[in-house]
Amino acid sequence: MRPPRGQETGLYNGPMAVSEPLISDQRVREAEIDNGLRVLVKPVHTAPLVSVWCWYRVGSRDETPGRTGVSHWVEHMNFKGTTNIPRDQMKGIVERFGGMWNGYTWIDQTTYLETAAREALDQMLFIEAERMSNGRYDPEDCESERTVIISELQGGENDPDQLLDTEVTATAFRAHPYRHPTIGWLEDLRTMTRDDLYGHYRQFYIPNNATLVVVGDVDADDVFRRADRRFGQIPAGPEPPRPRIVEPAQVGERRVLVQRPGTTAYLKLAWHAPAGRDPDFFPMLVLDAVLTGAKGTNLWSSFRGMPPQRRARLYTTLVEGGLASSICGALLPTAQPFLYTLSMTAMEGAPLDALEGAVFLELDRVIASGVTEEETSRARRQLTARIVFENDSVTNIAHQLGYFETVTGPGFAATVRDRIEAVTAEQVTSVARAVLPRNKCTVGWFKPDRSDTPARIRAR
Repeated sequence: MRPPRGQETGLYNGPMAVSEPLISDQRVREAEIDNGLRVLVKPVHTAPLVSVWCWYRVGSRDETPGRTGVSHWVEHMNFKGTTNIPRDQMKGIVERFGGMWNGYTWIDQTTYLETAAREALDQMLFIEAERMSNGRYDPEDCESERTVIISELQGGENDPDQLLDTEVTATAFRAHPYRHPTIGWLEDLRTMTRDDLYGHYRQFYIPNNATLVVVGDVDADDVFRRADRRFGQIPAGPEPPRPRIVEPAQVGERRVLVQRPGTTAYLKLAWHAPAGRDPDFFPMLVLDAVLTGAKGTNLWSSFRGMPPQRRARLYTTLVEGGLASSICGALLPTAQPFLYTLSMTAMEGAPLDALEGAVFLELDRVIASGVTEEETSRARRQLTARIVFENDSVTNIAHQLGYFETVTGPGFAATVRDRIEAVTAEQVTSVARAVLPRNKCTVGWFKPDRSDTPARIRAR
């Protein structure tokens, strides 16, 4: 799976109407400004810090042919200064308070964050309000960023695993815009204009398409007042159009072979997976934990690496069996059905066909005989622990609140732990039989070519 691109109870009686808490922790409160901006606040008084995230419901799935990569490029441009914040001062505003800032774009969402001392709260809200309404999009900056992004794309293509992931995803999807890489296709990046970027920005960067999340050493009512002051004068916009494309069912195995100079072989298998709100999503998450180890649901931290879980089925079969040096499964909540992916690095001298055969042999055992209650119980415990680890800082807490609010909708974050704990071995076996048959798989091989011939990509 491709990584993202980037960079208490009670009512507030001010101008925003407050709803019931989104999750079971009573300290989380929600409000909505008259222009449609939703505001989530969770006071956490363990340290004098605050994390501010502004989320937009726009990602690569919202891009039309010829404009792939525009969401990611717009994200880059929103670090280039605004009407009231000169470009060279944006970063310094946060750094003066000992803070950090960042942002990323993925298939369903774009988000920006700042985490700093609590005294910086108003300045961080000012930055995000400016970013929402007053982006400059200087033509020279747009052109210089074109060079940066094309360089980023070409750098990624030099990573065999990332290149293979892009090709497998594009092969697995025939119609749905999830098939496009978040960074975009090269020819689109070469032809896109400043007007394309600014038009996309103005269409999607509106308060009624956004959620503001604030977590840290704050008072919720104070945050609501500050947010209303900073964002309340930004007008709402027309509801952005959404893609209505439904991916046709896959009726047979698909394969892609990438050959280029290199030293290591890679195998990648992908199946169409349930969306985040689908009843089968959490049984699928537990299945992945049984096969490759628990990784949780935090996109922000899931690509930072985890120690191997040696009791996972495919680790035992492939790594301890001497066929692969690593095995990783990838499944994250998405707004529409995306992919479940298994990625393997072959051991030197291990043929890819032998590695592939060993994977399908183990998957066939799961489909035929199911998983055990002991495996399911262990996977549930590991995933529950990951949920705790994913909320180990104000930054991560704010990410998870905003991610689920944006991708799966209000109230869903509160249910994640209960949904994991309710998964049964029978549900895991059922979803394995529904999702993992070989005729529903897209298989990707990266074969290192030790000659000097150019790269070749073949699909069938």
